[in-house]
Amino acid sequence: MKAIQRVAIIGCGGSGKTTVGRRLAASLGTTITHLDALYYDDEWNKLPQDKFAEIQEELVAADTWVIDGNYAGTLPIRLRRATHVVFLDLPGITCLWGIAQRRWRYRGGQHNDGVYDNINWGFIKYVWGYRKEMAPRVRALLNDHAGDAEVFIVRSRREANRLTAELERTVR
Repeated sequence: MKAIQRVAIIGCGGSGKTTVGRRLAASLGTTITHLDALYYDDEWNKLPQDKFAEIQEELVAADTWVIDGNYAGTLPIRLRRATHVVFLDLPGITCLWGIAQRRWRYRGGQHNDGVYDNINWGFIKYVWGYRKEMAPRVRALLNDHAGDAEVFIVRSRREANRLTAELERTVR
């Protein structure tokens, strides 16, 4: 396994991106960047796409980083510089359970990572249909833009925990 320097973590809401990202960032001695916290303000207003892309270009220029977020429109920016990619391709029911747990833990509102809870019917439908609608697009982007990055496609929480532990060991 090549040296872990720059990790892009991709997946549906509730898939565990933040959990995996925090662990890997701690192992690397860096911070995790949550794209949701950059893209949305506290009232769920979106950052203009060009500014969002510009910020990501600056982030990925660093020698070491961990970035979590889906955002297929800007995913190639992260994939071009990533040494490792973790795609959390978990079942919809698992992701919805993760969202419910997060909602309970934070009681809505702002999470510790700066992300605000915004659960609505559209979001639930997105999560439920992610594997059918979004995952194929993500796989195509991985094929087209991941280059020499080591890509891990994870399909369960248990597999995510094993992979994260393995990656943590390679950093030490």
